[in-house]
Amino acid sequence: MSEVERVPIFRFTEVEKSSADDVVVTEFPLTIVFNNQELVTLLCSPKNLDYLAVGFLSSEGLLKSKDEIKNITVDEQRGVVRVETEAENKQAGELVFKRLITSGCGRGTSFYSAADVGGQRKVESQTKISALEVFELVSEFQHRSQIFRTTGGVHSAALCDTKSILVFSEDIGRHNAIDKIFGECTLKDIPTDDHILVTSGRISSEILLKAAKKNIPLLISKSAPTDLGVKLANDLGVTLIGFARGKRMNVYSNDWRVVSHG
Repeated sequence: MSEVERVPIFRFTEVEKSSADDVVVTEFPLTIVFNNQELVTLLCSPKNLDYLAVGFLSSEGLLKSKDEIKNITVDEQRGVVRVETEAENKQAGELVFKRLITSGCGRGTSFYSAADVGGQRKVESQTKISALEVFELVSEFQHRSQIFRTTGGVHSAALCDTKSILVFSEDIGRHNAIDKIFGECTLKDIPTDDHILVTSGRISSEILLKAAKKNIPLLISKSAPTDLGVKLANDLGVTLIGFARGKRMNVYSNDWRVVSHG
């Protein structure tokens, strides 16, 4: 299925009206079925649906590694991904009643809340990055998404080291874009520890928690954080960088990881 669709429109100016075509992103409902239990329906972009399902389950603590996975079935026609594990996970049934509609676009959904952060281990990584390296990563990041340049309708996310982008993803939802990163890392055995997560979206508490659960010490966005996102970043030892654009950025927490020179 295509990630974009061409639609007829009318363009208006102060003096005229004309017909034209425009390109818009595709919005796709995906239902994740976990061990024969319908868990959640996400609105997403119709690409890398297996990564999205595995990343979502991993972010929610329902999957620890790909070794637990018995089978993954993707039905693009029906919009369903089925994930089966070797052992039954009773936690999934309990979490259905704890669903939280997040602040994300693309109908973000989560099964945890900020109150769950008490059991989250602090990120102790000694990874550091220079200001110049941040600017270069963000510049590379901004030029990666052809779909955004065409439509302006998707969010992007990337897993990086201090020099380059390792894994890149995009989706109509900022949560989905990040979960696709985590799903690909899970299925391809790509470590997230001591790495950097770059996102185009707002850093709210649930995004910060996603990163902390993967032991990611640096979270960079070209957008803004929320107050709770900043508080959790301080509490969990994550360096939170926002408004990273051009040659400027704001560091909201744990600034010792950002050095002046590489």
